Order: sequence, then structure tokens, then C-alpha cells
Amino acid sequence: MPGFLIRMLVTALGLALAAALVPGIEIAGSVTLLAAALLLGIVNAVVRPLAVLFTLPLTLLTLGLFLLVINAAMLGLVAWLLDGFHIAGFFAALIGSLIVSFTSWIASWTIGPRGRVEILVVRRGERLP
Repeated sequence: MPGFLIRMLVTALGLALAAALVPGIEIAGSVTLLAAALLLGIVNAVVRPLAVLFTLPLTLLTLGLFLLVINAAMLGLVAWLLDGFHIAGFFAALIGSLIVSFTSWIASWTIGPRGRVEILVVRRGERLP
């Protein structure tokens, strides 16, 4: 449970950063921000795998670049479902999804699956048993 909450807060941080940096993204309040993060997690867990499966030939044809369009569509779907969260157009959704993905990627370096902070230390010159 703590891992889920930490990942939801990281997604909320990414959404807040996207709203601050991208002119076409507006989020009305912190409750809407947390609801958008929760809904984005649900959409990414349920709808995104189906979208990836149905568009697999197009994704292969574009060498994976179509996944960026799918990510933007998932963010647009969350904005469509949630009042108080507005995205002006496709390019705002695309840039916003890149910011949210980058924020989550950076956080996943240090946050493990159970929500604990994990740091890998590599010491040079020592041999492992």
C-alpha cells in the first residue's frame, strides 16, 4: 500500500510539473490533481494495455514511436473523464505525457516496488563473495 501511495504522489508531482510547464494543461486544485493521478494510474493499468495490443502493427511499423501517441491519448482520456482537468490539444497532451513519464522514470530509480527508497551502491576495487 505505501508503494501505491508513493507512486500516486510521484504521478501527481509529474502532473503538477506538466501543468506548470505546458501552457495547454490546466488543473484546478490539489484534489483534482490527486484524482487525476489516481485515474491516470487506473487508465494506464486497464486501458493502455488494450490500446497497445490493438495498435501493435502500427507500433511496430513506427518502431515504437506510436507509443508516445498512446501515452498522450491516455492523458487526454483522463482529462476528458475528470472535471477540473483540461488539456488544450494533442501536442499539449504529448508534452505533458512526456513530462509525467520522465518524472516517474526518475522516481523509479530510487523507489522500489514496495515504496521503500532503494539506493544501489557500487564500490570499486572490492570483490563480491
